[in-house]
Amino acid sequence: MGIAFGPHLKRYKDIAMLLVKYGNSDLVKSAGLEEALTDEEGNPKPEVAATAEELTKDIEKLGPAFIKFGQLLSTRSDFLPATYLNALSKLQNSCEPVPFGEIEKRVTTELGVRMSRAFQEFDSEPIAAASLAQIHRAVLRDGRVVAVKVQRPGIRENVLEDLQILSEVADFSDKHTESGRKYEYSVMLDEFRKSVLDELDYRKEANNLETLRNNLSCIENIVIPAPVLDYSTSTVLTMDFISGKKVTEITGLELVELDGSQLAEDVFKAYLKQMLVDGFFHADPHPGNVLLTSDKKIALIDLGMVARLTPHLQGKLLQLVIAISEGRPDTVANIAIDVSVPKDDYDEQSFRKQISDLVQKDLDIGLESMQVGQVVLAVTRSAGDCGIRVPAELTMVGKALMNLDQVGRTLDPKFNPNASVRRNAAQIMQERLMHDFSPGNIGNSLIEARDFLEKLPNSFNKILDLVSNNKLSMKVIDEPMLVDSFQKVANRISLALILAALIIGAALFMRVPTSFTIMGYPALAMICFVAAAAGGFALAVQIAFYDQKPQKFPENTPPRRAS
Repeated sequence: MGIAFGPHLKRYKDIAMLLVKYGNSDLVKSAGLEEALTDEEGNPKPEVAATAEELTKDIEKLGPAFIKFGQLLSTRSDFLPATYLNALSKLQNSCEPVPFGEIEKRVTTELGVRMSRAFQEFDSEPIAAASLAQIHRAVLRDGRVVAVKVQRPGIRENVLEDLQILSEVADFSDKHTESGRKYEYSVMLDEFRKSVLDELDYRKEANNLETLRNNLSCIENIVIPAPVLDYSTSTVLTMDFISGKKVTEITGLELVELDGSQLAEDVFKAYLKQMLVDGFFHADPHPGNVLLTSDKKIALIDLGMVARLTPHLQGKLLQLVIAISEGRPDTVANIAIDVSVPKDDYDEQSFRKQISDLVQKDLDIGLESMQVGQVVLAVTRSAGDCGIRVPAELTMVGKALMNLDQVGRTLDPKFNPNASVRRNAAQIMQERLMHDFSPGNIGNSLIEARDFLEKLPNSFNKILDLVSNNKLSMKVIDEPMLVDSFQKVANRISLALILAALIIGAALFMRVPTSFTIMGYPALAMICFVAAAAGGFALAVQIAFYDQKPQKFPENTPPRRAS
């Protein structure tokens, strides 16, 4: 059964053309879009050897939702080869600006006040125009210079429509293709939907700015624009205007006047702190989002895309980065395997060999020339090649570090990221410990301990009630083995009691006068004694020769309920 196209037939045809071009014509036929396989005259379209660069251009033509989805795919090293990952990571979403009249109308509606009342000045020409929003320079009534990010009218509705279309395509692929069942496109799309909807809510970006400002306030040379919350809504974000230029546009003469080595160190330190201590980092630090300000500091802008790391992943990432910086391939492979999920075609031996070759290659060049970000990305790609699904956050960390390598070497051509990692490792671990033992965490642990102690008597009473009512049950692993062991123990105890009774009986019968004797002893006493001896000997043989080989059960025996 094909997809119900509804009013979006043209959009589905655009997607079908893309699938046909990149080798999914069978899926297009199954969906009922055979016409996408032929030209206007009904002739089959010729096969095209499409390149990664062409895929990037084709996705850009489909609009913002597909551009964002392409950027998500650039983090899936288990899904696409390296050339496509590199191409998709460069996706751009700049386009023609929206007429100023529409921008003015949106700002007025969102802020609930005329633009002339809210702003002393508001430039009609945007500083930048992307597919989701554009940014204008303005001046508040108190003289504060700000940048106003305004969402394009109708863009949210367009993105939601495209998300619905992508969702139907993903569901159809999961049901009708082997790759869909393997990669679970619907799950991938759910992750993407949450990410892009968060990016369309500027209140969340304002919170991201506040969080990052607080986290990096201890690093003097790093600047984060502060949001103006009273002038911000879900589609309008007002924040400090940062006057500066892209790091990659710094001239050689300007570099002479800078303390480039200190700036590079501070930028790298800031990102290591974000990733390894705070667990919240600016996930898109490409050179366009890293500015050199007029007062010779580094500003990080555009926090629409951020990532969060769990404490467990933070700890593993710290170990991974240190292992890479010190050139220890076995440790790198162990950590990557530990944080990943193996798939059906998992090949651990091949993965370890690839990691060893990768790290050894950089060791041959020299640790000072190694680029940490590129190595992390190479590790994720090797994992994908060998059937290991690494967390998407690890790929985002690799891309961020790769961009930082470029930024650091631009500020200081002699900057060594690996040396920076080793210099900051001790401080990072100290900050992690301080963070773990902060008053808040200690207080939370004490509260949890108090709750445990408060609930312990009640929980214990419930267990006793279940035991007394014969209703206590538990689920155990290898329950057949456990039942077999219990049965053996019970049988041995029962047999031991019988043997003990026979021996005691033999001793008592010895004192009973009787004419029925064996070898001059009472016959019943001798019979009980011989039976006890035979039983004891049999038990000893059973323990000595059979208990060393316990009964084996199939590994796939499902756990059962033991009551």
